[in-house]
Amino acid sequence: MKREADTGRFQAFDGALVTATHKRATLPIVRALLLRLHVLDRVAIGLLATGLLCVATGLLPTGSASDAMTRIAPLLAFLGTVIVLAELTSRAGVFDVVAARVARAGKGSYPLLFLLCVLFASVTTVALNLDTTAVLLTPVMLALASRVGIAPVPLAMTTVWLANTASLLLPVSNLTNLLAANRVALSPLGLAGRMWAPQLAALVVTMACLWLFFWRRGRRGGPVVDDYGLMAAVPVSGPGAARAADVRVDAADRYVPPAVHRPADRVLFRACALACAGFLLAILVADVPLWMASATAALVAVTAFGVRQRSALRLSLVPWRLLVMVPGMFLVVETFDAHGLHHLLASAVGTDGGTRGLFRAAAVGGGLSNALNNLPVYLAGEAAVPVGNHDQLLALLVGTNAGPVITPWASLATLLWYERCHAYGVRVPVGRLMGTGAVLAACAVVAAVAALAVTR
Repeated sequence: MKREADTGRFQAFDGALVTATHKRATLPIVRALLLRLHVLDRVAIGLLATGLLCVATGLLPTGSASDAMTRIAPLLAFLGTVIVLAELTSRAGVFDVVAARVARAGKGSYPLLFLLCVLFASVTTVALNLDTTAVLLTPVMLALASRVGIAPVPLAMTTVWLANTASLLLPVSNLTNLLAANRVALSPLGLAGRMWAPQLAALVVTMACLWLFFWRRGRRGGPVVDDYGLMAAVPVSGPGAARAADVRVDAADRYVPPAVHRPADRVLFRACALACAGFLLAILVADVPLWMASATAALVAVTAFGVRQRSALRLSLVPWRLLVMVPGMFLVVETFDAHGLHHLLASAVGTDGGTRGLFRAAAVGGGLSNALNNLPVYLAGEAAVPVGNHDQLLALLVGTNAGPVITPWASLATLLWYERCHAYGVRVPVGRLMGTGAVLAACAVVAAVAALAVTR
């Protein structure tokens, strides 16, 4: 009996030793994997882990967490499917064709190309949706960069800045606009009639900042990393396909218009082009949810690739980072809201419906959007604004729409844009993004709120 007991103790000790050794061996591997992750991957995992911990510890009631997840489920479906659509459309060469046509329309003039890009991004955001601009227009701009021989960052920044600052005019331009229009009982034309001046002011400031920081001679860069951290590693036909030899650099205000681009597989090109056109048409004229339109379009693209190029279909097409980050972000903000964020916002925004109150609401909306995210901040801020203060609510809208251009997580459009840049191998220096974004946010919000106050 004693021998059996000793044997059992030795086996238990041996098992514990093996387990401890396994854990010691596993921890460095996990640590190494975490260190290899992109900084935004670590942020996403941290946010989700924090949100789940809040639910597990009771800091966030289960009912509130369930309501938040139910509310964002369609948003997650839209994110997942629209990214897959964008990836496959890029591989089909659709974006390269559009980029070549825009470059040719510029007729070799950088100032004209700048105006065309601003117009293109602004109209896309106003008429469609800022998230659509981030997903579908970013690849066009990145492909365009390699066509005209400038670094991709000026074109990428044109997209992300205008996706945010050009989203003030119509309810369809931004989900926050839909919420605000319902709150103040404004029709699409009514909202446009009230917001045209703030929108124009924000656009003028954005154009000035884009030209000053990225587009003027000496700042637009070339096909290598320069002193400003600009990088031209942009594909011509899908991620990773670009070659520096394909890029033509002109130090003056001229560039060489590219030749007409012809896709390698015309069947895939037509199928994906039709899928994108159908998606945009559904958003404009059909009364269907965004996620349903994007899912249908993605299914068309996936089917076409399944028939013509099955090897392109892989799990890495799915934007796992965003699908992890967004739920975590909402859970964390819901936790803050459950523990005094509403009262803090009500105190910060105040009840002044005058000009000072407008600037105060916009500053709170823009500042918190960059710290957290504009959508949950607007939802919390809307409840904090007195019901009768319509102009103060619209000022909050200006802050949460035109202000979140500093941090990569400040708006969903910026997250989508950052995801597209990362997929294309384009490095956007975070320090430069935040520094120039801070200047734009301050100037655009002040100009837009001033225009709102003058036209009230």
